[in-house]
Amino acid sequence: MSQFFQIHPENPQARLVSQAADIIRGGGVVVYPTDSAYAIGCHIGDKNALDRIRRIRKLDARHNFTLVCRDLSEIATYARVNNAVYRLLKHCTPGPYTFILRATSEVPRRLMHSKRKTVGLRVPDNNIAQALLTDLGEPMMSVTLIMPGDEYPLIDPYDIRETLQHDVDLVIDGGYCGMEPTTVVDLVDETPLVMRAGKGDIAPFED
Repeated sequence: MSQFFQIHPENPQARLVSQAADIIRGGGVVVYPTDSAYAIGCHIGDKNALDRIRRIRKLDARHNFTLVCRDLSEIATYARVNNAVYRLLKHCTPGPYTFILRATSEVPRRLMHSKRKTVGLRVPDNNIAQALLTDLGEPMMSVTLIMPGDEYPLIDPYDIRETLQHDVDLVIDGGYCGMEPTTVVDLVDETPLVMRAGKGDIAPFED
C-alpha cells in the first residue's frame, strides 16, 4: 500500500519532503507534481525502480526517460552545452520544457537514446518538485503519469492513489497540476527544433 503525503504547493513541509526523498533514495517509486502534469519518478541510478515504472506505464525499452534537475548546474553535469544553448536554457528555466541535449558520460546508459547519445532534461517550476530535488541533491529519472491506454495524464491525487496504491511507494498530493505536457525542444544542433508544442511558449525557439 502506497503512502500518501499532502504537501503544500506554496510552502512544502520540510519534514514530508525529507521523508519523500528518503523513500526515493531507498529505491522507491514516487508520484509527484510538476509545473505541467503529475509525473512518476525514481532515483537516478536505480534500475529496479526504473523497471517498475516501465511496467506501470507499459513502456518498452526504447522509451526515453527524462532527467528532472533542480537547476542548470545539474544540467551541466549530464549534458554538453555551448554558451548559446546555455543562455537559451537560462532564459527558459525553470519552466514546462523538456530539452533534448547531447549526453555526457555521467548519464546512465539506460537513459540515453541508443543511437544519438542524447538525453532529455528539464527543470520544473514547481515548489514541491524543487524542494524534493534539493533534498535529494541529484536529479530524478521521470516520465509523465499517463496510464496505458489513456490519452491524458492523471490529474486528481486521490484518483492516482486509488489507481496506483499497490504499484508505487508514495503519492504526493500537491493539488491540481493540469494535463498539458511539456514543450519538447531538440537543442542537439545549432538550430532549436520544437519536437512537441506543449505548455511552454515556443516563441524563444522560433526565428
